[in-house]
Amino acid sequence: MQYYGYLALITLVSHFIFIALAFMGFQSLRLDRYITPERQGKFKLVIVMLSVAVGFGCSEFFLNFIDSARNLVYLIS
Repeated sequence: MQYYGYLALITLVSHFIFIALAFMGFQSLRLDRYITPERQGKFKLVIVMLSVAVGFGCSEFFLNFIDSARNLVYLIS
């Protein structure tokens, strides 16, 4: 049972790291220069939602890749 606890912790940490990386990447594009000042609040919300979507997708890919690589041992047995 402790294995599932560690797995959940690794999954949560991975999701947050990839979401933070996606958020920093979107911020570095400096797209806010093209948005009018009255729409800045909505634009920031869109950036956060895009960061969550992209970060979660990248994290799931990374975790599935690691899991698949770990399961390659069963191919040899």
